[in-house]
Amino acid sequence: MLKKEYSKDLSKLNTFGMKVTARYFSEYDSLADLLDLDFEELARPVKHIGGGSNLLFTGDFPGTLLHSAIRFTEVLSESPDEVLVSVGAGVVFDDFCAWAASKGLWGAENLSLIPGEVGASAVQNIGAYGVEVKDIIRTAYCYDTQEEEMVRFEVSDCAYGYRDSFFKHAEGRYIVTHVVFALQKGYSPQLDYGNIRAAMGLGVDAPVPADLTPGQVRDAIIRIRREKLPEPGKVGSAGSFFKNPVVPRSKYEEVCASVPAEVKVPHYEVGELVKIPAGWLIEQCGWKGKRSGNAGVWDKQALVLVNATGQALPEEIVRLENKIIVSVRERFGIELSPEVEHL
Repeated sequence: MLKKEYSKDLSKLNTFGMKVTARYFSEYDSLADLLDLDFEELARPVKHIGGGSNLLFTGDFPGTLLHSAIRFTEVLSESPDEVLVSVGAGVVFDDFCAWAASKGLWGAENLSLIPGEVGASAVQNIGAYGVEVKDIIRTAYCYDTQEEEMVRFEVSDCAYGYRDSFFKHAEGRYIVTHVVFALQKGYSPQLDYGNIRAAMGLGVDAPVPADLTPGQVRDAIIRIRREKLPEPGKVGSAGSFFKNPVVPRSKYEEVCASVPAEVKVPHYEVGELVKIPAGWLIEQCGWKGKRSGNAGVWDKQALVLVNATGQALPEEIVRLENKIIVSVRERFGIELSPEVEHL
């Protein structure tokens, strides 16, 4: 069924809780309904959204917003080593993670509790705790709005990078309809990123239990995320607001030299470069837990900007964002970039 609405209230379609509207909103729950849309007739600009969990609406949207309600999870094939699963773009991504864990399949567990939907996950290349969704994507199926035909992209075609993909640079031409994931049957936990081991009661060098399940890892990831992130529906946010900067080793060494010797700069090796957590940089600049009008920095994770009162205007979030960027630049000489899309 195709739903069409005018002057659509978007306050419940963006996790920041911005009180904005869209001139025109259309939601479809089948490929046939998507194909029935006449893209030439839609009010411009046209934008496809998922769960609104990685968006900051900076004002009322003057054109057409589209949303997929295509929801299914179907096993396509199974081999001794892996299972290929086709998932509709409108499926809540964490529901897919829960399904995979319940089947004892490895690959999605470290991505548990990331908000948003499957289609958007393939566009954004979401990631957490040492895993990115590109690691488990096999194929993305899309509708080409220019050629008016279905197309498929193998993972190698998607130009995946850090929170980036081919789709993000195609100016909305391709709408993801479903994604095929490759999940592993074999025992393959990834526990060496962040504090996963500690959350599971394992020492740094302790052997991993041979009977560990994807569900147990998922539970640990959920505990970690709930301890440091706002509860969706209670405090408006878009999760991690900034990308973690990846810098030359010389810049990392500069950062180390700029803090007291006893302060250890958290970092992760990325080839010859070094990734420094943006949340740590922001916290070092004194922003953790601070408010600026109705906007704020979450007191348990400085990477997260929040609609602290529920009444924040878009410009208050943007103003706080810019203050933080300037602060980190002046302190460390590092330019933060938002992960959240401004729309």
